[in-house]
Amino acid sequence: MDLTFRNSFLDKWEKYFAGSELPITFFYLDDPGDVPRANLPDGHSCIIGELALVRKGRSLAWNLQTLGCVGARRYLGYSEEIRPNFEYFLSHGIPGQLEGERYIQTPEMVKEMMSNMHCIPAKGRYVVFKRFDQLTPDDEPEAVVFFAKPDVLSGLFTLANFDQPEGNAVIAPFGSGCGSIVHQPLLQQGMEKPKAILGMFDASARPYVPKDTLSFAVPIKKFKTMVENMDESFLITKTWQTVKNRL
Repeated sequence: MDLTFRNSFLDKWEKYFAGSELPITFFYLDDPGDVPRANLPDGHSCIIGELALVRKGRSLAWNLQTLGCVGARRYLGYSEEIRPNFEYFLSHGIPGQLEGERYIQTPEMVKEMMSNMHCIPAKGRYVVFKRFDQLTPDDEPEAVVFFAKPDVLSGLFTLANFDQPEGNAVIAPFGSGCGSIVHQPLLQQGMEKPKAILGMFDASARPYVPKDTLSFAVPIKKFKTMVENMDESFLITKTWQTVKNRL
């Protein structure tokens, strides 16, 4: 990460979103160096909850063994495994055998959805999460992830659309909490016009974030243009000043 760019964003963030939570980032490495490794989970564990430490400024690295959820291993690129009877688990279940989450109406719909969902292999043995202000010159983040309240989200949403006449620069695809902050922005990173991802609608992940918080994940390519646009956007207007005063 270019530290001049890093510091420029931090200055602008404080200027236009004063006091709001800083975003986190992620990237892949074979050797995370002095970044602490995440603890080996005792049973099932949701990485969204574990990221609370990263949001507070503690960098952490996960690998296949320390990701305590089959879904996280898949959406972070470490496995293509799907739990047995997943199409029933995500839909109506199997009476007397498996309770369904009822997120999708039928098993057939789940199968169709999964057939169109392609895994993106991890680029390294470890995935490292760091808060933005902790980035070093050697770090090359794939995306920037905000955990934000509605007023902050309104600013990010509008900034993402500032240079996009199509008006659809932000999407909210169905998926898991970890999928919305890692898998989906990775899919967008390779697009000519990558989109930001509004997420954390997964009811299973909701208990791990505050009740008034959603995620906003931006592929690094798009994030850089958003930062470049801040000083000429609506953020300099009296309209935004009114919102900013209550952040």
